[in-house]
Amino acid sequence: MSFAKIHTRGLLGLHAPLIEVEVHVSQGLPSLTIVGLAEAAVRESKDRVRSAILNSGYLFPTKRLTINLAPADLPKDGSRLDLPIALGILLASGQLPENCTEGMEFIGELALDGQLRPTSGTLSIAIACQQAQHELILPQENAQEACQLPDFRVFAAGHLKEVAEHLSQSVPLPQLEAQPKKEPLYSPLDLADVKGQLRPRRALEIAAAGGHSLLFRGPPGTGKTLLASRLSSILPPLNTQENLEVASIYSIANSPHPFGQRPFRAPHHTASAVALVGGGCHLQK
Repeated sequence: MSFAKIHTRGLLGLHAPLIEVEVHVSQGLPSLTIVGLAEAAVRESKDRVRSAILNSGYLFPTKRLTINLAPADLPKDGSRLDLPIALGILLASGQLPENCTEGMEFIGELALDGQLRPTSGTLSIAIACQQAQHELILPQENAQEACQLPDFRVFAAGHLKEVAEHLSQSVPLPQLEAQPKKEPLYSPLDLADVKGQLRPRRALEIAAAGGHSLLFRGPPGTGKTLLASRLSSILPPLNTQENLEVASIYSIANSPHPFGQRPFRAPHHTASAVALVGGGCHLQK
């Protein structure tokens, strides 16, 4: 088999569009070409992938390799495509059985020795895989995020060789189980900590009860941030969909946050409107 197709996911805001990694092995001088609007981190993957394959005990084809990342009009960034590119090369060169990746998706960065390193945005990718009814194989460090989804087949691996052995059915990876639902996490900041401020407290209670917005205005030091940080303590617990939305944002920003806890952000008063919504080309925390 000289052609292989592996499914993976990219990140576009909070969405995770499907990416097809197509690998073709042909006769010619040894070379590796990556096409499909790949950014620098993706283009550099060819060096990581080559060393990872060799250090995992497999052969790197000494032929002409062409890797296409489809759709071609979707920008590809990050190092999460290392694992699907490596598996595509092994599959196209005949070192893995044909059709062994049907119904599966893969993400993960590869170290030079073949170890799998974690990537960001795992939860958004896992949600998209679940909706597509695909299995997902990812690094062990990202397993906890993906286990938040019920009825989802997900496997965690620590090395490229473990993934290859799982696909060849010699040493299957254990399926991760969904984590049991925990008690709702409430804000560690309580409105009961605020003494006095009767009118602002009453405004917070009305806003929380009716789902209204609030605008605090006043000179520095009057307690605006203090009151705003306590609003989450009188709001109802997040439902399942809200939990996943909040966790997806923090996953993409690669920022730890307790699952199930309402977020509170306090941007500086000098922040611009662009900075408030993330700034730059990518989602920023």
